[in-house]
Parts: sequence; C-alpha cells; structure tokens
Amino acid sequence: MGSDGRQEDNAPELMGLFSLRRIADATSSYGSAKYVIFGVPFDGTSSFRRGSRLAPDSVRLAYDNLESFDFHYGVNFPLVPICDLGNMQVGEDVSEVIDTVEAATAEIFREGKIPVMIGGEHSVTVGAVRNIGRDCTMIIIDAHSDFREEYMGNRYNHACVTRRSLEILGPGRIYSVGTRSVSLEEYNSKEWKEVRFFTADEVRSKGISSVVNEIEKASPGRIYFSIDMDGIDPSEAPGVGTPEPYGLRAMEVRELIRHFAKRIVGFDIVEMTPVYDNGNTSMLAAKLIQDFIGSRESSLA
Repeated sequence: MGSDGRQEDNAPELMGLFSLRRIADATSSYGSAKYVIFGVPFDGTSSFRRGSRLAPDSVRLAYDNLESFDFHYGVNFPLVPICDLGNMQVGEDVSEVIDTVEAATAEIFREGKIPVMIGGEHSVTVGAVRNIGRDCTMIIIDAHSDFREEYMGNRYNHACVTRRSLEILGPGRIYSVGTRSVSLEEYNSKEWKEVRFFTADEVRSKGISSVVNEIEKASPGRIYFSIDMDGIDPSEAPGVGTPEPYGLRAMEVRELIRHFAKRIVGFDIVEMTPVYDNGNTSMLAAKLIQDFIGSRESSLA
C-alpha cells in the first residue's frame, strides 16, 4: 500500500527497482500517473567522457528552477498526473541494465502510462524500444549514427543503439536527426539505408519543417522519441559524453517535439555528463522534458 493506504499507490512490480528521488512537478502517485519519470544512472560502455550516470539527479536539480506553469502551453504541471519513481538500481553489465529497463517499461506501457526515461548512456534506450512493436516509429536526436554492429567487443555498447533498434523495429521505422559523425564501417553497411539519417547540414539547408513533413507523410502512427543530447550543438549543450561541433539548435529539437508530442508513447533523454557541464545542458534537458509533457497536454493544435 502507498503512504495514504490507497491501493492505487501500489506498484510492487516497480518499486523494488528504484530509489526515491523526484522531479519537482511529479506530485502524483504511480497509480494515478499518466507520465512515469525514472532515471537510469548507467554509463558502463561510455567511450570518451564518462559521467552520464550522474545526469538523472542533475536534471532533477535543474528542473527545480523551472516555473511549474508554462503560459505557451497553458499547462500547470503540478496538475498533470506525473510520477517520478527515482533512479533505477543498476549494476555493471549493460545487458542486465537493458533487461531491467525492458521489464520496467513493459509494466509502464502495460498500464497505459508514458515512460519518460532520463539516462545514463544511450544503450539504455534499447530496453524501452523492445516494448514498442513494429507498428511504432522511432525518432532519434543524435550527432552519431550509432550504427555499429559492435563496439569495443560489445553489441550493446552505446555506439550500437540505432543498429539494435533497427533489428527490433525493422526497415523504414527509424528517423535519426542531427547526424554528423559516421564511421566507414557504418556507412558501408548494407543496412545503412534502412534508417533515414537527416544530417545536421541537411536540417540547416532545408529547415526543420522538411524533416517534420517527411516523417509525417511516411509514418502517421505512434512514435518513440529518444534525445541524445550530443545531437544538439555543443554551444547549447556542452555537458555531453561525446561532443560534436556543428549540431542542431535546441529550438529545432523543440519543434520536432511540439509537432509530434501527441503521438509520442515513450520518451527518453540521455548522454548528459554533468562533470563537463556549465549547467546549461541539464537545464536544457529539464526544459525539453517539460516541453514534451506540456506539448502533449496542451489544447493547442
């Protein structure tokens, strides 16, 4: 039973996996929640600047500075049914971490709720994607193609997340936006064209509306949305594990979120590294989470 004794507060399948820390506007019980936030403090396969395991609580701290009312969306967030389960208890084995994320998101999806996952490194996304099915489209914000078959001897390395997601969802279901770092191995892969990679240069030359229109025409159904913060230019998001110059603007990412929010069934934001941050990256991540929930709850078209 929950602290007030109501059965709806009970989530025994999940509570053993998490510690208790909450985002400021997450005032609902799990039973009554529509959005379920949780952190995955894991960076075991990070290959450059480690520290993303520290990001979930850094984002929560930054969120404390945000207003709980957003006048653009007309949304008062404490009135939105949001629950924060805290940080998932994780070990050192990436496969086990992914399996735990899969189990947690399976329960959240089964109860008709929307998971909002804060990483941690990008490998953790695979656990959530395992639950969304082939009728769902995936939009990824990322500087890197993350399309390696394996990296550093591990098929579940954070550099392989798009390849693993393709195996789950199948061709034509993944749109990766902001690409500007690709290995020759990835580019020469026979599966390369099974994912639509929008380079950051293409977004700049054609405009983010062209990305919106292409995805809208090809994939009208449900969407899983994954943000690797290195997809955004380092001038706006410096605190990431593998920074790449010439990236997307934060407002371009926001435009994608705003357009597709009402079709998004799962959301994650990953690869922040607070030890290299000036505070801007965690703040931006917190605001993007608020933009997602605000856009989805807004009465605006």
